[in-house]
Amino acid sequence: MAAASAVALKNVARRFVTPSGDVLSALEGFDLTVAPGEFCAIVGPTGCGKSTTLGLVSGLAQPQGGTVTLFDAPVTGVDRRVGFVFQQDAVFPWRDVLGNVMAGPLFRGVPRAKAEAEARDWIARVGLTGFEQHHPHQLSGGMRKRVALAQTFINKPEVLLMDEPFSALDVQTRELMQEELLSLWAQSGAAVLFVTHDLDEAILLADRVAVLTTRPARVKSVHTIDLPRPRNIATLRYDERFVAIARRLSDDLRDEVLRARREATA
Repeated sequence: MAAASAVALKNVARRFVTPSGDVLSALEGFDLTVAPGEFCAIVGPTGCGKSTTLGLVSGLAQPQGGTVTLFDAPVTGVDRRVGFVFQQDAVFPWRDVLGNVMAGPLFRGVPRAKAEAEARDWIARVGLTGFEQHHPHQLSGGMRKRVALAQTFINKPEVLLMDEPFSALDVQTRELMQEELLSLWAQSGAAVLFVTHDLDEAILLADRVAVLTTRPARVKSVHTIDLPRPRNIATLRYDERFVAIARRLSDDLRDEVLRARREATA
């Protein structure tokens, strides 16, 4: 018997009504599956529906057509097995680091002493020991992302959704966060659906990269990233295999970006 997919979108359609009353089709005939423990990245032209896809998987939105499932069960609302790391910091500004990381377990009914012990463990794992009493405004952007990762992984998600989480960081900090993410993911065994505009980031992190068409989005192609793990983020981008994959992906995506530009000026 075949193993269940962690995430599956089958023939999905998602449409919006614009302020003028027109119907905007974000996704049509959208098909994508992610296996348990797999790291899948999504790339595509700006505004093609990448974040919309994550919204459907998270249960924050419902499709107008097709099916969205988690482990072969329909998504009918927000699921506790799903963690979401947003582009913007989603930390609580009034809580310190310890309070932020404890929040999830406390909300789920974990006794305070156990929640605090787990939170301190995760704070140590993301390299923030000594900053437990600091508030978000006292932290750098990279440190706030570490808090967000600890906030998410402490809840032991089976599916992790990430919407351009490192896009606002400088290059050096982004590399450190990518390495941190890969380390935490390897320990967790979660399936990851990762949206990014950065092709290099997609290749460095993912097992597979799905290229979306311009809107209404479909999956144009899926590229297997045949690079060994664990991956050295700092040096892998200079590997000949990495360069060859990047060239194929870039050519594939460029066609859609140019098509989106032509349609926007038509």
